[in-house]
Amino acid sequence: MKNLKVLFTLAMLMLVQSVFAQKTVVKGVLLDSLTNEGEPYATIRIFKGKDTTTPIAMSVTDLEGTFNQPVSGKGSFIIFFSSVGKESVTRNFELNGQATLDLGTLYMKDDMRQLQEVEVVAQKPLVKMEVDKMSYDVSNDVDAKSNTVLEMLRKVPMVTVDGQDNITVNGSSSFKVYVDGKPNVMMSSNPSQIFKSMPANIVKNIEVVTNPGAKYDAEGVGGVLNLILNKQNGMAQQSMDGYNGTVRAMIGTRGYVGSGYVSAQQGKVSLSANMLYSHNKMNDMTVDMNRIQHDDNGKSIMEYAQKLNMKNNFAMGNISLGWDIDSISNLGISASITDFDNRNEDGLAGTRMSGGIYGNGFGYSSKENSKMRNTSFNGSIDYQRYLGRKDRSMTLSYMYTTTPQRTKSYSVFDEEGNTYLDLTDRYSNSRNRTQEHIGQIDFVTPLGKGQTLDFGAKYTSHTSSSKSLYYLGTDPQYTYNEKGSMFYKHNDGILAGYAEYAGQFGKVGFKSGLRYEHTWQDVKYVFGSGSDFTKNYGNLVPSANLQYNISQTSNLGLTYNMRISRPGISYLNPYVDRTNPTSLTYGNPDLEVEKAHNINMVYNLFSNKFMMNLSFRQSFCNNAIEQYNFYQDNLLNTTYGNIVKNRQTGLNSYVNWSLTKNTRILFNGGVSYVDLRSKVLDTRNHGWQANAMVGVQQTLPAKIQLSVNAMSNTKSYTLQGYRSGFNILSATVNKSFCKDKLNVSVIGVTPFFGKLNIKNYSKGKNFETTQKVSVPVNAVLLNVSWSFGNTKHRAKQIKSNISNDDYIEHQSESEQINNISGN
Repeated sequence: MKNLKVLFTLAMLMLVQSVFAQKTVVKGVLLDSLTNEGEPYATIRIFKGKDTTTPIAMSVTDLEGTFNQPVSGKGSFIIFFSSVGKESVTRNFELNGQATLDLGTLYMKDDMRQLQEVEVVAQKPLVKMEVDKMSYDVSNDVDAKSNTVLEMLRKVPMVTVDGQDNITVNGSSSFKVYVDGKPNVMMSSNPSQIFKSMPANIVKNIEVVTNPGAKYDAEGVGGVLNLILNKQNGMAQQSMDGYNGTVRAMIGTRGYVGSGYVSAQQGKVSLSANMLYSHNKMNDMTVDMNRIQHDDNGKSIMEYAQKLNMKNNFAMGNISLGWDIDSISNLGISASITDFDNRNEDGLAGTRMSGGIYGNGFGYSSKENSKMRNTSFNGSIDYQRYLGRKDRSMTLSYMYTTTPQRTKSYSVFDEEGNTYLDLTDRYSNSRNRTQEHIGQIDFVTPLGKGQTLDFGAKYTSHTSSSKSLYYLGTDPQYTYNEKGSMFYKHNDGILAGYAEYAGQFGKVGFKSGLRYEHTWQDVKYVFGSGSDFTKNYGNLVPSANLQYNISQTSNLGLTYNMRISRPGISYLNPYVDRTNPTSLTYGNPDLEVEKAHNINMVYNLFSNKFMMNLSFRQSFCNNAIEQYNFYQDNLLNTTYGNIVKNRQTGLNSYVNWSLTKNTRILFNGGVSYVDLRSKVLDTRNHGWQANAMVGVQQTLPAKIQLSVNAMSNTKSYTLQGYRSGFNILSATVNKSFCKDKLNVSVIGVTPFFGKLNIKNYSKGKNFETTQKVSVPVNAVLLNVSWSFGNTKHRAKQIKSNISNDDYIEHQSESEQINNISGN
């Protein structure tokens, strides 16, 4: 009998334990009611029954605002969400032993009482970290009020900007630039010059898509740099009837900028526009070059010194219109015009040739001027319709872009007399134009719980032309030179189809896709040396990534992708640039598509105070396109070829640490080993290279914000040489007035030592060149901006199966929980 009692007691204890040990995963997503973006690091408390004194479970939302919280037991529960500066949200729910309970989408709105009465000093995370992409929140970085987009890129993970403003993404200079998710031809072809003229405050986010997946075009070895501009979100679940905007003016020792942004919404129609104009100047730049050539006549030396002034004018206008046609369909229309004007004026140069075939030598001086004007238009229309449910949709898109460019260059020589070089004055007038018509259809459909399938098709008609006219004579009496002129047309038709599967299975996420692109190419020479030809080829482009969520605040991922790079007209155009009498520069119409393979291992750690990303990458390409030099007929030739085997192994790291409520420390850097080999040139170059950006953002008394950034790069390697590193220091002081409507900031930029000095070195079979460029980048700028608006919130009706009847009384700011914990 005693034994039966013991067994009965043990059985009851096991039953009770099994009942209470049973857990249900409560999940959902918490969004900002105004922006419809995820609310990161909101504190979650779950209470049993009506007891709201001691929570039985605690955690935080992740970067996207999602949560998955295990809860033990059955019965009635209350979940409570709190975040700094927001009204708290509560929901009642019942558990009956089910495996999961989906609370759906919940919304938080600003707490106007807190915003008016409490000084909110919490810092919003600047970076959203995923396995296949990073998103940098430019709008919440204090430096965005006074910096350019190029300067902000130095802070963005996986992006490097060197001393000559050359940009690399994921270790590669081959990448594509998108604006609001659409490719931008002008920015892709000249990103450095454009970004250094764009004020950062017109950009909301910068996305670095390191593993673009099958839905994106296959081009861009390094991935995609996607700029999300400030605009009204017509698809948000909360409307904003009214208008708001910002006007900005900046003046400094290197130029001035004026810009404006405005958005408006009435009912189902939203409108936004960005406008800007900037003027930059860089005077007193100097270039010194020493070139040694070895031939049958011995060693000849060229010594070159130039002083020049550079001016850039940049203007951009963008307008977007959104219309929620009904509850299941919407229409978006956008148009933008971009104009870039670059001038090198009064470039005075002196050249001395000696030794070798030049004997005792001779010298000459020259005056060089060049003007480049590039105007781009982009227009697009997108129609989206939900097919029976909100997670199944179809999107139809059309985009047209045209980018005409005109370049004029003059070279006038003061000849002392020689029989070696042609020093006739010369003038060239080139007109390049690129046009694209793009049509695309995309479908998104769920396959099951946590699984989706994206598939679609795209056709691109890409047309490029280059008409270069060459003149010789004496200024202003130039004579047309037919032999040195060329008219070249290059047409591509690209048909693509893709499918991409994504699934989430507990802590494991998987995404895999396949894209096929077939290209029909037609090349014609209207006049000039060259033979017409046609060819077609296909590219099968796979991609995949695997993600494991170690916890709610960390994940680990492994990605693979193959990317291609189609050479643009500047690489293909065989027109010979004879501006410099000692050298020739031309493209190569026989270039093939570059194919690169990338493998990344990614680790992300994030909390409300500390964020870290580590990315270890390995990339290789057996037919990389490289610029190279060689001597022929005593002239240095510069062209391109698929001549390099490129291997890169690197580690990138990003750290964002909110040390205190007023202090933030940033680090963005990387180290890599590069190995470049060419059988064609019988050349190999290899070595370590590194870059680092360290920044401190400090809130001082009287809400004055101070930002200090130090940037440093080591030398970087090319096939035939290297480019030296640099060190730059910048600081910004920022203060807001009139309830944050008026903002005033002062920014200063300086190299560590005097001017910014860059050394470029290259060595070939029979030559050696050393070039030193000195750039006076020291600058002081004053920035003033004013925000205005009369926006009124109007909540839309949102269907939900969750009851909104019961709320917990709002808690004070002092009761917010800053530490992460959970079951």
